[in-house]
Amino acid sequence: MMNFTSVPARSMARTAAILITVIVGLTSRLHADDIARVKDAMQKAATFYMNEVAVHGGYVYYSTPDGSRRLGEGEATATQIWVQPPGTPTVGMALLDAWHATHDPSLLKGATDAAEALIYGQLKSGGWTSSIDFNPKGQTGEYLNGKGRGRNFSTLDDGTTQGALQLLMKVDAAHQFSHKPVHQAVQTALEAMLAAQFSNGAFPQGWDDRPNPDQPVLKASFPDYDWKTEERVKEYWRLYTLNDGASGTITETLLTAHQIYADGKAWPGIADRCMASLKKFGDFLILAQLPEPQPTWAQQYTYRMRPAWARRFEPPAVTGNESQDVLRTLIRIARVTGDDRYLKPIPAALKWFERSILPDGQVARYYELQTNRPLYMNREGKEYFLTYDDTDLPSHYSWKTSVNLPKLTDAWKDALEHKPVRATKGPGLQEVQQIIEKLDPQGRWVSHNSAERLFGQAKFAKDEGYLSSQEFSKNLTRLAEFITHNR
Repeated sequence: MMNFTSVPARSMARTAAILITVIVGLTSRLHADDIARVKDAMQKAATFYMNEVAVHGGYVYYSTPDGSRRLGEGEATATQIWVQPPGTPTVGMALLDAWHATHDPSLLKGATDAAEALIYGQLKSGGWTSSIDFNPKGQTGEYLNGKGRGRNFSTLDDGTTQGALQLLMKVDAAHQFSHKPVHQAVQTALEAMLAAQFSNGAFPQGWDDRPNPDQPVLKASFPDYDWKTEERVKEYWRLYTLNDGASGTITETLLTAHQIYADGKAWPGIADRCMASLKKFGDFLILAQLPEPQPTWAQQYTYRMRPAWARRFEPPAVTGNESQDVLRTLIRIARVTGDDRYLKPIPAALKWFERSILPDGQVARYYELQTNRPLYMNREGKEYFLTYDDTDLPSHYSWKTSVNLPKLTDAWKDALEHKPVRATKGPGLQEVQQIIEKLDPQGRWVSHNSAERLFGQAKFAKDEGYLSSQEFSKNLTRLAEFITHNR
């Protein structure tokens, strides 16, 4: 056995230096090999999806591997694409993430093709509806390009117009604002969205060419009438709406515009207008908080700021899902504006969540006004009725949702103490290897389903393989994040 005490110090130092050099060299080669393998997988997957799955540059939610069946929120024809995420905007942004990570021009082209597909289906009212049909005789809307017919209703429901706008703005920036059709589409859509905002800061579920009616600025309150039978509004989509994550997606869209056009060169003044709109929206969220015993939020409100009916199975109530979205949104608005006023509604809402969690750890989508009993809707034939019984509910709707109260509480406390946002961890090598291993020889991530309901109420047969835009986008983005975090 060597006695290291007898080895001169200079020799030991030289040996240590050699070992470090060898280890660093091996690590660098391994790192370079990993990055190359990830890039190859990204290129292979993206090429297949862009060449074999896209229709006119756009996408639906799901398709069979041979493309014989395509699904959005229901069956899609051969000429249809979906605007509503996780359709075209979701895939386009994943391709854009991959381009930022690799600088591969084919990925930017794929993202641009998706943006141009959205431009084809932009409505005269400035935004988008859930799908686009390239067949002029198909299920079209009243398109700005004159090739469609039908309804001219731009929607914020399910992040539809927001998703399209976010992709277009990011593609606009990627082309350094030189792609004129993209830039013009952004201007048209964002101006229309800003014009749709009510004077109290709220947004409707959607808009057409009719202006919003002027309404007084009121604080939310409980109905002083029989809400079960009264105040049903046929065009509920014109009311103040927070349904299906609207708070977060509206905020993300306004912030994206503020960031991309901040220097004022490509579009003077729009960044300040979007920040003013965001603050105004935050003011509405403060107004929309209901009083005790339910200091939280509803899905939609009448112009008198009372919780409102929407569809037949969406009663006036406070909500476990949208209220979480509002809390996250208020925290984000407080952070970007530096105004702690937006944090004041949060403590009472967190206490409401503490006393409203169900025995299974979830929260109900609806809680009855003032009694706070979990509220559901069931049906006999086509007729819905209110119930407190959750044992046998219709499967087309999510009646309960998860809640992470500690995470919400930590986010609120961090914002209150002006701590930086907690950093998210990038994907590790093991996760990346698992993603790559799932890629088949043709460059596909094939999902399998046991005849369960998929997003959009669509179904495949048991064990039938299918391609998911959501899965593709998630995997491609995670691979892009790995490259970005390990440069």
